[in-house]
Amino acid sequence: MLAADWSRVAEECRRAETSGGDWLHLDIMDGHFVDNLSFGPQFVSIVRPCTQLFLDVHLMITNPDHFFPRFVKAGAENITVHVEADHDVSRTLAGIREAGCRCGLALNPDTAFEEVLPYLDQIDLLLVMTVRPGFGGQAFMEEETMPKVASARAERERRGLGYHIEVDGGIDQRTAPIATRHGANVLVAGTSLFGASDMAAAIGGMRKG
Repeated sequence: MLAADWSRVAEECRRAETSGGDWLHLDIMDGHFVDNLSFGPQFVSIVRPCTQLFLDVHLMITNPDHFFPRFVKAGAENITVHVEADHDVSRTLAGIREAGCRCGLALNPDTAFEEVLPYLDQIDLLLVMTVRPGFGGQAFMEEETMPKVASARAERERRGLGYHIEVDGGIDQRTAPIATRHGANVLVAGTSLFGASDMAAAIGGMRKG
């Protein structure tokens, strides 16, 4: 939704839904953890009645443990927090789950995969950022991130876990098959979809890849 036309939120939600999207991904930025500001729980609460799609909320904020209850109340169905943020990761994940949401954990391109290893049995989704977080429209960082996606898949299989592997950043018809080949099964695409004249064709092209 970061790449959508915010003056036409309901229409953009319907466009994503009728074009074949599965989830809506909402990037929450606080201007501190990342050098940009986006929107907060009120925006999520506005989106919620506009669509039947699953709401995937990504907290790029410094204190996710303090703020996640507001996003639960706003209608989030999955809440992803960063391993790099200032919080007790296990406690935050447990709190999100206890509040009735699915929980995810994200890592940035410069963060070693080993940082998330202790938490993989506590999550529903692992988000591997394929750009440095904060701004849309960046180029896909294949070399830095695809080994992490492959490691996430290998570790999931080795330990018999069931988390989704999500990628976010620079995903389009060219890069989607690269990500899925390495093990991603959830693709976040903003600019390449909301900027497309035919979103349904763009989504179809990614799926065919």
